[in-house]
Amino acid sequence: MTVLDSPIPRFHLAMPVDDLAAARAFYGGILGLEPGRSADTWIDWNLHGHQFVTHLAPERQARIHNPVDGHDVPVPHFGLILTIPEFHKLADRLRAAETPFVIEPYVRFQGETGEQWTMFLFDPAGNALEFKAFADDDQVFAV
Repeated sequence: MTVLDSPIPRFHLAMPVDDLAAARAFYGGILGLEPGRSADTWIDWNLHGHQFVTHLAPERQARIHNPVDGHDVPVPHFGLILTIPEFHKLADRLRAAETPFVIEPYVRFQGETGEQWTMFLFDPAGNALEFKAFADDDQVFAV
C-alpha cells in the first residue's frame, strides 16, 4: 500500500520551537513519539501516523486564549483525538513526567452532545497541545 492508497488521510504540521534539544526531550521522551528525519534546524516526528515537524524558530508570538466550557483555551493549539484508555494513559505519563497542565484533564460538555475528556499543556517552546477523547466517537463532528 502506498501513501496515496491510505484509507485515512494524514496531515503534515510544522510548528516553531526555540530549542531542538528540549523539543527532542519532550516529544521523544515525554510523549514517546518516534523521531524521523532531522537536520540542525528541524526534527520530523511520527504523531500517530501523521507527520509533525518541529522547526527551530526562536521568535515567539504572544499567547491568545478563548473561553470554552469555563476554561481559557490557548489558541492556536493542536493535538490528537484518542480513545478514552489512550487519553488516560497519556495523562498518567504526563503527570509522571511532572508536566504542568494549562487545563487539567477533565470531562468537557458532560451529558451533552460532544462530551469529551480533554487536557491542555504547552511544549517547552510554548506551543499549546490539546489531547481529547470523546465519550461517543460518532460525535466528533456533531452539532
